[in-house]
Amino acid sequence: MAVNDASMAPSLSSGLLADLARLEQDAQRLVAAAAPGAAAAPAGGFADSLVQALRGVDGQDQDAAQRMTAVETGESDDLVGAMLASQQASLSFSMLMQVRNKVVGAVDELIKLPL
Repeated sequence: MAVNDASMAPSLSSGLLADLARLEQDAQRLVAAAAPGAAAAPAGGFADSLVQALRGVDGQDQDAAQRMTAVETGESDDLVGAMLASQQASLSFSMLMQVRNKVVGAVDELIKLPL
């Protein structure tokens, strides 16, 4: 079973990158919808926080993929460390998706408010 999971790592990584790109686009859309008259978000704003979170999750995924590859090729025998890194990356991505869904829901509720 571990062999099948490890062989799926490249496809999961490319899928994660596509999801991260979509999340970044959603973050930019949300910022634009929240402040249509604003030219750009201030440095250190909400969009920057989301982008940093996206990059952190992507970094964790890449680290997990490298560890799994090292175990598969025999360069490392730290299977437990590779599996823990993989689970941590998966949990981080799930948490990020939950935060994204909450933000999208909140923005949708704000848009529905009567002026």
